[in-house]
Amino acid sequence: MNIQQIFAPIQEELAQVEARLRQAVRVEYLPLADIFEMLIGSGGKRIRPALSILATKFHPTDPEKMYTLAIATELVHAATLIHDDLIDRSSTRRGTPTINSRWSGTATVLAGDFLLARAADIAASLDNFRVMRIFARTLMTICEGEIRQDFARSHWPPNRDEYYKHIESKTASLFIAATEGGAILSGAPENEIAALKAYGRYLGMAFQMVDDILDFTADEKELGKPVGSDLRQGTFTLPVFYYLENDARDKPIAEMLSTQVDQLIEAIRHSSAIAAAKAEAQRTAQAARDALAIFPDTIYRRTLADLTEYVVERTL
Repeated sequence: MNIQQIFAPIQEELAQVEARLRQAVRVEYLPLADIFEMLIGSGGKRIRPALSILATKFHPTDPEKMYTLAIATELVHAATLIHDDLIDRSSTRRGTPTINSRWSGTATVLAGDFLLARAADIAASLDNFRVMRIFARTLMTICEGEIRQDFARSHWPPNRDEYYKHIESKTASLFIAATEGGAILSGAPENEIAALKAYGRYLGMAFQMVDDILDFTADEKELGKPVGSDLRQGTFTLPVFYYLENDARDKPIAEMLSTQVDQLIEAIRHSSAIAAAKAEAQRTAQAARDALAIFPDTIYRRTLADLTEYVVERTL
């Protein structure tokens, strides 16, 4: 199944989110307005707003609050993309020029900060202290994770535990904000809130693991960036750790990183590390499915379950 088929039960809600997102990023300053229109207009999978919507579907929920949460989570995601591209010095994303390839670093950071502030402002309109606190903690977690990764690049040997902390901060934290926040807005009991929080965490972890696998296995044109970009920048991801454990043996990895990075990337691409990383992503996605056992068998629970399969089987 593709993502559109999976999200068919909430197609109307996602169409509303799309329209409201464009309204949310309207600003008077034309250069900023154009950049935001390009960023939002480029589409995307809209997984985070979809999770916000789906998490509210087990109990009656005010639709306006549901849409507010969905928009806020997607704006945070858009802001992190702006900052990620700047940190990674990416000139394109999915074949489209990045903001940092057009603007100065200062202006790019401020554009991302503007979206974060807009998301916080929208989340505050929910008038729900618990959800607002989740958003504040999520923003801190994302920022801390990026700082930790930046410092980790200079440490040798690389630390696998740090990798898990990073992907939980970078990706899973916003998945959690969407699912936990949606559950809270729906008035779900605490055990269901905890279940949807666990689901979001495991789904987000699996999603990032697969992203890290695709960084090695996907076609460069589809990626919109060089294969092995993370490793080229000194960032160790799950396939690299499996390669170091199972395939590297006595190879001088530190030396290869500085002098033979292309050969190292090719070696990882064709090693058992890819299958091992995929198996871990599948186990993590299964943990997300298991967290749904508490909920009745509805179309929305099945949609969440289907999403766990999509996340690990996708090719981009």
